[in-house]
Amino acid sequence: MVIDFLGSTGFSFSGDLSPDELRNLGGASIPSPVELASIVDRTIPGPGGELPVRIYRPNDDQSLPVVVFFHGGGWVIGGLDSHDHLARVLANKADCVVVAVDYRLAPEAKFPAAADDAVAAFEWVLDNAAELGVDTDRVAVAGDSAGGNLAAVVAVHARDTDRVEVVQQVLIYPVTDGTCDRPSMTDNAEGYFLTRDGMEWFHGHYANDDADRTHPRYSPILADLKGVAPAVVVTAEYDPLRDQGRAFAEALTEAGVEAEYHEFEGMFHGFFSMDAGIDAAGDAQDKVAAALREAFSA
Repeated sequence: MVIDFLGSTGFSFSGDLSPDELRNLGGASIPSPVELASIVDRTIPGPGGELPVRIYRPNDDQSLPVVVFFHGGGWVIGGLDSHDHLARVLANKADCVVVAVDYRLAPEAKFPAAADDAVAAFEWVLDNAAELGVDTDRVAVAGDSAGGNLAAVVAVHARDTDRVEVVQQVLIYPVTDGTCDRPSMTDNAEGYFLTRDGMEWFHGHYANDDADRTHPRYSPILADLKGVAPAVVVTAEYDPLRDQGRAFAEALTEAGVEAEYHEFEGMFHGFFSMDAGIDAAGDAQDKVAAALREAFSA
């Protein structure tokens, strides 16, 4: 079983390790079999200094749609390498450029550093669309877990600034609410890779204090969601964050925003990128890619 294998490596989100210990255990990503036309690493200006980004291009078309992607890891771990395969999959299956953002991590950079970096990277993509060869009429944001949180925050920013219309937000088991204890946090508290204690550990490193958790840029479910981009939300049955994703999709619908919701039975936090061994991961990827392609063609 995949969860048993992950546990045997010592890598878990239980909250027992220091940030550096968890980052070291995470190691490098497994090489991805997905080949693309080009993958380029560079840095861009950020509010706290240079931000690394990785730009994935599926072909040489110079007017492709673009996804600005934010990796998961509780705002504390993860990076361009840990989510390289996921970014490749999105670029390949949705036929779009993906700009993956290596935002500042906590606790070295606490809230709102990651959110500020996410917004800055999104704006940089718009400012440099011609150089990137992307079409600003077809811009989406995406992320998994804490990256889903940042994607939702950027979608609200895009609505508020009205500079460009984001055509889709892709939220993969997102963190949407740091302020309440929904049933899945108890039902799936232990034994499914991400634990309730681990999630509290991440919040403890990202938040400066409890008041941060009530800020809409920390808990986007508390934001005014009217007029934000349509969303596709993916959750896993055995994930402490399951009910946050479901509640966010419901909140979007109540705000008049189209929200496509998919809960994958028998799955756990992190499954989305495990298509090499889990059929449901490939199914989830296909649903996300289909939603993106439809949004890009509208």
